[in-house]
Amino acid sequence: MPQRQGPGSYGQFCPVAMAAEIVCSRWTVLVVRELLCGSSRFNDLRRGVPLMSPTLLSKRLKELEEAGVIVSVPTAQRGIVDYRLTEAGEGLRPIVMSLGFWGQHWVESSLSLKNLDPSLLMWDMRRNLDPTPLPARRCTINFLYPDVKSAKRSWWLVIDGHAIDLCSSNPGFEIDLYVRSSLKSMTAVWMGHSTVRKEIEAGQIELIGDTDLAQSMQQWLGLSVFAKEVRASA
Repeated sequence: MPQRQGPGSYGQFCPVAMAAEIVCSRWTVLVVRELLCGSSRFNDLRRGVPLMSPTLLSKRLKELEEAGVIVSVPTAQRGIVDYRLTEAGEGLRPIVMSLGFWGQHWVESSLSLKNLDPSLLMWDMRRNLDPTPLPARRCTINFLYPDVKSAKRSWWLVIDGHAIDLCSSNPGFEIDLYVRSSLKSMTAVWMGHSTVRKEIEAGQIELIGDTDLAQSMQQWLGLSVFAKEVRASA
């Protein structure tokens, strides 16, 4: 695997230093996180890091490819490639997961809940949603965040079997369940800091529509992979 030379190098033979030269530049570990979660197309990767510029994402992908962490594979679509993890890239999985569990355990929830992003939240929810508790028909769920600016206020999840689509504009289907919530409350539920029931009882989440969908929301929501990590006491 190539090692970085020049001003970006730590100039140390220590394996920690050499690994850090590859994965510790800004945004890189989050790009790796998205690849580990299954994203392989450029636009899907962008949805997982919405505050990262396309130019910087392209640069980081090129660096990861040069380092042997990923390979780009041409697709049948002209100009479109799939980014796939190599064996070295897969080897980062326990490291990235450990970082996530460490953050969930040790970082105060009040700090993590300051970094709110409806685009990232909904993309993660779409990725981890469990369709098993849902009826065997197409279900359309509309999420509304009144405290968010209008361009990112309303989202739709369309579930049809194991096909799950996320829409930022009305897909035109009949709505089975309306979910009205503050962004902070829904993020707290997703991260395992709270539950749907607690937020409903606190008046922070309102569910209107199909009763079965509403009652099973905690189950089909899926939650973050880090939600079960027990938080350290103060």
